[in-house]
Amino acid sequence: MPMKAIFPPGSGKTLAPYSPGAMADGVVYVAGTLALDKDTNVVHVGDAAKQTEYVLEQIKSVIETAGGTMADVTFNQIFITDWANYAAVNAVYAKYFPGDKPARYCIQCGLVKKEALVEIATTAHVGK
Repeated sequence: MPMKAIFPPGSGKTLAPYSPGAMADGVVYVAGTLALDKDTNVVHVGDAAKQTEYVLEQIKSVIETAGGTMADVTFNQIFITDWANYAAVNAVYAKYFPGDKPARYCIQCGLVKKEALVEIATTAHVGK
């Protein structure tokens, strides 16, 4: 099945040549998402919880544009810059996945924007 790029209404610029999401055969792949405004500036600098909420709202927008919901998320890849932010990220994350939790991993690493504290990439199965 051909791939379809997913651009939610009001999407801003991307940092590189990629789509915010891509869908093929009922599976939505959401690109690694940072807390960036429409001009690619980091928002909520220094606040991991607010950045996580912003990121998850962006992810939710991609999935909903593809016809799904956050309940369709099956896998998340989480990247954080400091383990000191792990609890804050998890507290916000739990609000977005109150039922059965998707599989995931979390690693500490550097991110493409120095002010970014968290990045999340997502896979969701929204059907055919």
